Amino acid sequence: MSYPKSPGSKASGASEDAAEAITGHANNVRDRVLALFTGEYPASFTADQVATALNENILTVRPRVSELRRSGLIEPTEERRKNRSGLSAHCWRAVVRSGGEV
Repeated sequence: MSYPKSPGSKASGASEDAAEAITGHANNVRDRVLALFTGEYPASFTADQVATALNENILTVRPRVSELRRSGLIEPTEERRKNRSGLSAHCWRAVVRSGGEV
């Protein structure tokens, strides 16, 4: 499987090894992140808020949010909120599919 359906790497070697090592956990976290977005639709969340809600490390959640975005399963809203670093972050929500399903 390749990105965004599994963790990616920019080069062979250590980066590729790390991506392979976390694939199982990353897939589980990605499913949980998507479940949060779909279960709370139309609410939107920053990646940091998702990490807090799921009791996961932000460094685990942020890439999963990127993967879901790349897969077309979540979308940015107009809203931005402060993240843990105090900077303004995008808010995301689930994408509504044709037929009104989230």
